[in-house]
Amino acid sequence: MPEGNKSALPVVAIMGPTASGKTGLALELAGARPCEIISVDSALVYTGMDVGTAKPTEAEQAVAKHWLIDMLDPAQSYSVAQFCQDATTLIEQIHERGHIPVLVGGTMMYFNALINGISPLPKSDETTRADIAREAQQLGWEKLHQQLAQIDPVSAQRIHPNDPQRLTRALEVYRSTGKSLTEWQQQKGPACPYAITQFAIAPEDRAQLHARIAERFDMMLDNGLVDEVNRLRQRGDLHEDLPAIRSVGYRQVWQYLAGELSYAQMREKGIIATRQLAKRQMTWLRGWPEVTWLDTFANDNLAKILAKITP
Repeated sequence: MPEGNKSALPVVAIMGPTASGKTGLALELAGARPCEIISVDSALVYTGMDVGTAKPTEAEQAVAKHWLIDMLDPAQSYSVAQFCQDATTLIEQIHERGHIPVLVGGTMMYFNALINGISPLPKSDETTRADIAREAQQLGWEKLHQQLAQIDPVSAQRIHPNDPQRLTRALEVYRSTGKSLTEWQQQKGPACPYAITQFAIAPEDRAQLHARIAERFDMMLDNGLVDEVNRLRQRGDLHEDLPAIRSVGYRQVWQYLAGELSYAQMREKGIIATRQLAKRQMTWLRGWPEVTWLDTFANDNLAKILAKITP
């Protein structure tokens, strides 16, 4: 926890895997205390991506002001550094209004960077990136992944050979600076200057979470996810390697619309990908210090939060 908390007002974080009930709990809190919600979700920043991100509805957003939602076009990217800067600024502004900032979401990389500090990574080098793209066309991403394994085995273990965006970034950092991504990431910058009271919500039984994930994905399909992705495809300027389109659910529907998957395969792969995301989120959270765990189906979650943040 960073020292020198800048405000006597609390900052609350509600973390958890997808489909665990984070939004509902945050809205409960907003009904009990004057709150503003800061989204900690790498997909909610995009406009035109409402169904597949389970973006809070207009009615839900009317309960409390929501931030970091509908900020960018899906063709753009949003960095961890930008999130940390935006979130820290918003926390200060929300405190100035006498409200409680509530950080809500499941992008654990964002939470980690905000709470523990972000590595001062070098800026992108377009010339180096273009060189890497040409090499990938000639040699294939598997060969480039092997190169990464030689210069940065830690990053290579974490980055899949079929993840061109992160693979490119790791190689670019090394080639443009002579220092591996892992070395850069070990140089942490300042952590968030606010003390954050952290909660994680999830069902105690993993089978219950899996059932909720399948139910929610089917609901997204019923609510027009395929039409939503089709509208994005029709634009003509978006592609599968963009961060927005790589979001869970969107990639699988994109592949279905491209004729690469049947509807049944798309549904199955979408649910499996969401489960895998939830597993990664839970892995992050199990090693998380200073977090209070809440059960999705408990009746006293709001009371537990209020007890922690009320002087």
